[in-house]
Parts: sequence; C-alpha cells; structure tokens
Amino acid sequence: MDSFRLMSVNDLRIDERTMRCEGKDCGAGISFLISSEDRVGAGPGLHKHPYSETWIVEAGRARFTSGDQQTEVGPGSVGVVGPDTPHRFVNLGPDPLKILCIHACERFITEWLAA
Repeated sequence: MDSFRLMSVNDLRIDERTMRCEGKDCGAGISFLISSEDRVGAGPGLHKHPYSETWIVEAGRARFTSGDQQTEVGPGSVGVVGPDTPHRFVNLGPDPLKILCIHACERFITEWLAA
C-alpha cells in the first residue's frame, strides 16, 4: 500500500447520514464512522466492542451511556469508552447531532446487546 491515501467522503458514504471506513480497507490501523442524526432520540442501540472507542462531537447535543454512567455532551466534547464496556449515544436535539466515532481496530467488531 502507498504511504498516503486520499479518499472523498462520498467514497465512504453508506447512506444520507453516515460515512464509514474500515481501516483494513483504508490502509489504517483504526476504523471510523461519521454520523449525522437529525431525529431527536435517535442513535445506536446498546452495544460493545473488544477494543476502545473514541467519540468526538462536532455539532448538536447527545447523551452518552457508558456502563452505568450517563453524560450529556455538546460540540467539542471527546469521550473514550474502554473495551467490552456496554455503550450508546442518543441525539438530544433540537439540532442535528454530528459525531465522529473512532474504533481502535482495523475492522468493526460489534456485539449488539438487548435493551
């Protein structure tokens, strides 16, 4: 692989709200999602990974759940959840939530948990 790879966000788009890149496909040791969510209350269900995940909130407000802890965050907030820790986030509104989710693995490994 070349030492530099440039991609367009359009190459990473999987739907109108989400862009996704697995490191194994992008030449990186991490994977990431960029999610824009307009709907209040929307977000991924409770899940966990065998590696850490870092969230960077670019716009909007969210409630992060990590284990038993819940935290409300806004633009500029950065959160890190450790491996095997159940977690999720939801858009608190009223503005759209834009969040970058960085997975410390070259591929996504997600275990979805019952709500």
